[in-house]
Amino acid sequence: MKQYSINKGIGRTVEFKGLKAQYLFIFAGGLLTVLILLMILYMAGTNMYVCLSFGIGAASLIIWKTFSLNSRYGEYGLMKLGAKRKHPQYISCRKPVQELLRVKSKSRDHEKQQ
Repeated sequence: MKQYSINKGIGRTVEFKGLKAQYLFIFAGGLLTVLILLMILYMAGTNMYVCLSFGIGAASLIIWKTFSLNSRYGEYGLMKLGAKRKHPQYISCRKPVQELLRVKSKSRDHEKQQ
């Protein structure tokens, strides 16, 4: 009877050549966008050398930027950065202190009655 090895990759993130999680999707989406733009430029009649230089330059930029983001922020870094931007820097309360104290005392009186 043939024995099969157990899949040890369950629960782990997707990784390809060092790129993890969302960076892999950014990488693939960026290269797909460059390919579509190249096809549009070529069909529009742009010079072949201009298309090639644009394609090589844009693809190199996407590859370089994706790997630098991956090494800088790590696996969940972009999500943490996005969550940090959504949180306010300061929490301000514009109610006067007396009003805050009155509200608390009313709730305490209500609790005592029950």
